[in-house]
Amino acid sequence: MRILLIEDNDAIANAVRTMLEARKFAVDVAADGETGLEYLLRETYELAVVDVVLPGRDGFSIVRSARAEGTQTPVLMLTARDAVEDRVRGLDSGADDYLIKPFVEDELIARVNALLRRGERPINDRPAAGKLLVDTGSREARYDGVPLELGTTEFRLLEFLTRNAGIAFTRAQLLERVWDYEFEGSSNIVDVYVSQLRRKLRAAGGADVIETVWGVGYKLTA
Repeated sequence: MRILLIEDNDAIANAVRTMLEARKFAVDVAADGETGLEYLLRETYELAVVDVVLPGRDGFSIVRSARAEGTQTPVLMLTARDAVEDRVRGLDSGADDYLIKPFVEDELIARVNALLRRGERPINDRPAAGKLLVDTGSREARYDGVPLELGTTEFRLLEFLTRNAGIAFTRAQLLERVWDYEFEGSSNIVDVYVSQLRRKLRAAGGADVIETVWGVGYKLTA
């Protein structure tokens, strides 16, 4: 799972990142409000941990703007402001929870886990895009009714791209989501698997199903 941490204090950011990564979360860090909002709107995260006092744009503004843009990512506000009116303001801006600094690690992790459970949604076990159908129950994929003979990693990559059809992902993002965020191999492995999937899709009549987005990576056509 991937978490966004928006925090301008290096010591706190490093401490929180270490706590989360120890629990096998992948963590992106933004050190100012504008960058944090950009990440939150552009990327896909299971949770955002947002400081209130930030350079450029405060945490309240980040959450309000993200909600106005339709972002539903759960938000935990992490701040030294402990006044009741600040907590009310944070929750009214669209945050899901509010944790006061200083905090203990166990409480932070408990609140993170609670928000992740709260944000869970039923997952479609048969994602589809155009003529492509992926059945996670039977571990089968078909293009226009033609079965695709896929290995385990090929299936996982195709399932992820199908669930996110129309969205372009970098090779690094695909490594994080399909392999493992700690994967230490070359990102060329993504190119290898995409090439294999393209070959099998083409054989089933699905030419150009996976597009190369120049300067970014790959996407599956919606």
